[in-house]
Amino acid sequence: MRAVVALTPMHGVTVEGERSDHELVQDARGGDHQAFEALVRRYSERAFRAAYRVLRDPSSSEEILQEAFIKAYKGLHGFESRSSFYTWLYRIVVNLALDRRRSEARAPSVEWDDSVSGRVDPRASGPVALNPELDSQRLRVRALIVEGVQGLPEGQREVLLLREVDGLSYEEIAVSMGISKGTVMSRLHYARKKMVTFLEGHGVTPEDVT
Repeated sequence: MRAVVALTPMHGVTVEGERSDHELVQDARGGDHQAFEALVRRYSERAFRAAYRVLRDPSSSEEILQEAFIKAYKGLHGFESRSSFYTWLYRIVVNLALDRRRSEARAPSVEWDDSVSGRVDPRASGPVALNPELDSQRLRVRALIVEGVQGLPEGQREVLLLREVDGLSYEEIAVSMGISKGTVMSRLHYARKKMVTFLEGHGVTPEDVT
């Protein structure tokens, strides 16, 4: 197992023969360590990118990646296959990364777009101002974003993170979660609305992030 989690993210996805994720998971549950190594090779790069988008630090992202694969390996028997293996792994990675950011009293770099981005993206504010009070306010807003995301219904949170953090297309999210593209768009729409409502309910206005 130690050799498995020591793998570093690769540039490019390795396809392990014709075995599907489901088959690899089943084999890994049965004690086939090579099957789990195949899953590591298949998804390590994407999972690393997910961690990096939250942490913006390669070393910390690698640590989270390995911690996530260890947690996934230990939790394989609890994986019910209602979502894809990567979606399940992705959720583990992002939750661990967000926990790391909170423990370090720093905020995750969550990417937003469309109508939400101009209202809640602290990074859209341009150069960092040399103003401790303003910096503190920005950190508060970012912490609220984390809290708001964690408070979303699971399906909406999953879609939002897959789209805004991992950068998946609507089609990729639909395939990953086993739902229609229309459902993806609907969940994303409501997730974004709830985030704006949540932030406004905590007194966050566009002026607070400019």
